[in-house]
Amino acid sequence: MKIFISIFLLIFSFASMGTSISAAPLKPELAIVIDDLGNNMKGTAEMMELPVTLTVAIMPFMPTTKEDAELASENGHEVIVHMPMEPKRGKRSWLGPGAITTDLTDEEIRSRVKSAIKEVPHAVGMNHHMGSRATENERVMRIVLKVCKEQGLFYLDSKTTGKSVVGKLAKEIGVPYVENNIFFDDIYTTAHITKQADRLAEKLVKNERIIAIGHVGITGTKMVNVLKEYIPVYKEKAEIVPLSELIPGYELIDEGP
Repeated sequence: MKIFISIFLLIFSFASMGTSISAAPLKPELAIVIDDLGNNMKGTAEMMELPVTLTVAIMPFMPTTKEDAELASENGHEVIVHMPMEPKRGKRSWLGPGAITTDLTDEEIRSRVKSAIKEVPHAVGMNHHMGSRATENERVMRIVLKVCKEQGLFYLDSKTTGKSVVGKLAKEIGVPYVENNIFFDDIYTTAHITKQADRLAEKLVKNERIIAIGHVGITGTKMVNVLKEYIPVYKEKAEIVPLSELIPGYELIDEGP
């Protein structure tokens, strides 16, 4: 009888352990996106060496476009196309070659988006560089999103304007999309980037999924240094994942022709 009771208690204790493990709450998921690669920008090499999986947005038609895409892939990072698009303010020269502007014809937009995707090896998605005017334009974004669907790419709306039509059109067309939740470096000081990093840590307590965007270039070195400090904090609070993992059923998306 004692043996039977001991076995029963042992089985019960394992069952209880299994129940407690399965009931444990899952960690929030955090995707960190780094924009503006492709032009030998400051902080690029250091960013690639960070001990987490990043999603790197690489501008097409630039001097180090292909080099940065290959380096990112080799280091286990996810690659998306950082498509230059017309802003409401700023010089067109800031956009770089192959930009999408609202004065282009439908066929010109389509051709530029297709060429940009071909320019960036390993790309699985797209977001925009600048783009506050273009992403408010239904004609422009309908064409961009249709090409993304044809090529099997998801779309990240960086939310550079509160009047973006990306979400509405993506749902209509059937393109998987996600939206940025916070910019680290919309102001270029270390103090501001650190403040935003703190805000992100607070958001991870309240949200299941968070997307945060930073940049190489002007803020590149500062951005790397702040991330080095905060990555251990984020790892404690969340799972740091590539952007595609925030898209339900992403692995089932048609990869295009």
